[in-house]
Amino acid sequence: MKKKIALAILTILLGTLSALASPGHTGDEPPTSEDEPVAYGEPGNPDEPARLVQVTMRELDGGMKFIPDVLKIRTGEQVKFVIRNGGQLDHELVFATLEENLAHGLEMAKNPDMEHDDPNAAKVAPGDVQEIVWKFTNAGEFDFSCLIPGHREAGMFGTIVVQ
Repeated sequence: MKKKIALAILTILLGTLSALASPGHTGDEPPTSEDEPVAYGEPGNPDEPARLVQVTMRELDGGMKFIPDVLKIRTGEQVKFVIRNGGQLDHELVFATLEENLAHGLEMAKNPDMEHDDPNAAKVAPGDVQEIVWKFTNAGEFDFSCLIPGHREAGMFGTIVVQ
């Protein structure tokens, strides 16, 4: 009973935080380069130099994982993420604030077939590779998660530390 109450409170709080943290967004529309600035940065310019960061997605020992699951980046640095799905299932990588990703995960649970075309996200089929170029303009800790229902809960999340 206590777990159900705590989950209900968390759901309400996340919905409120999402609305406050994302002015102009309904929760099911991640920000784009034309929207207001986001805490974790902006889409990068593929024609400019970028540090290459490789991330692999896998199912391991009954769970799911990003390898690596902690990324350290300098403020103002542009990064080209090469995202490889080494698993047997579709996965995605979405980076945002933790609150935004948790709220978006709740929306994905309601609509598991939701498609994305956002500069801060990539859906990757098994055996495929996708890329995201992003410039991290602000210091802080940010989240990256697979928001396909059940995947984050199975361990598929990580932290981006921007200093």
